[in-house]
Amino acid sequence: MTHSILCVGELLIDFFCKERNVDLQQGQTFIKHAGGAPANVCATIAKLGSNAYFLGKVGDDPFGEFLRNTLNTMNVHTNFLFQDKKSPTTLAFVSLQENGQRDFIFNRGADAQLTMDEISINSLKPFKMIHFGSATALLPGPLQETYFDLFAFAKTNHCFISFDPNFRSDLWKGQEQSFIDLALSCIAKSDFIKLSDEELFIITGEENMQKAVTFLHLLGARYIAVTLGERGTYFSSSTKSLIVPSIPITAVDTTGAGDAFVGAILYKLSQIKSFHQLSFEDWVEFITFGNKVGAIVCEKIGAIEALPTLEEVEARS
Repeated sequence: MTHSILCVGELLIDFFCKERNVDLQQGQTFIKHAGGAPANVCATIAKLGSNAYFLGKVGDDPFGEFLRNTLNTMNVHTNFLFQDKKSPTTLAFVSLQENGQRDFIFNRGADAQLTMDEISINSLKPFKMIHFGSATALLPGPLQETYFDLFAFAKTNHCFISFDPNFRSDLWKGQEQSFIDLALSCIAKSDFIKLSDEELFIITGEENMQKAVTFLHLLGARYIAVTLGERGTYFSSSTKSLIVPSIPITAVDTTGAGDAFVGAILYKLSQIKSFHQLSFEDWVEFITFGNKVGAIVCEKIGAIEALPTLEEVEARS
């Protein structure tokens, strides 16, 4: 039995400056990529071989068509991808510095405008797995209300809920506490959450990983994965926890690795009959698989472009 997975959130255009160590004022050449964390998750699921549907909004413009075509090429179902005739597709411009800092400009458009009136809720009832990615979804706007309405639907429909807070400091400057409050509200309703160690400490206010994870379990999260880069992933099921190592690689570009990790785990979950009969050992197997997929993505440039097939993953030791 294979469960179809619905991924909710933003789909946008990332324009990356090709010149390194310059700010956006100095940058001259930009390369266009499909972006958006939940879209990356969705593409990973589809590339590995499961049915993945994306729910979000783009502009009714050439960039929106490019994004729709990109998802279709990845075999992602775009039945729930809406196009806005009044708002342009959301754009992000990024310049990378040698010290790892970013110069970042975000032009938000259509992704913010999704409303529940556009969605046929009955068409979502067959889904038993829903992933929520929130880089922009928690920002003020119609999408925020829609996002929480969909969370409520997922709980009522007894869906397995996956959530990735996707904290972007560039988007939340001066509003960090608002992000924390909204993220905690989502975590309380989620079965599986993925965070980076930095996100974990920001959201919980704790400095100790075990205490921070325990806090989120008490809030309601059932399974928690904290990504630690090359060290692997700290996984906790509330009764057990351990660090699951990753595979050794030479990283070229880490863009989208966390999204690929989440997509890989959801792919594994989509293959099982019951989410409630999983052992801790089953989860460790899934996390190991996710670590491998995330690591492979780091060996190539790009996010969606770097995604491996299931055969490529299984061929890696």
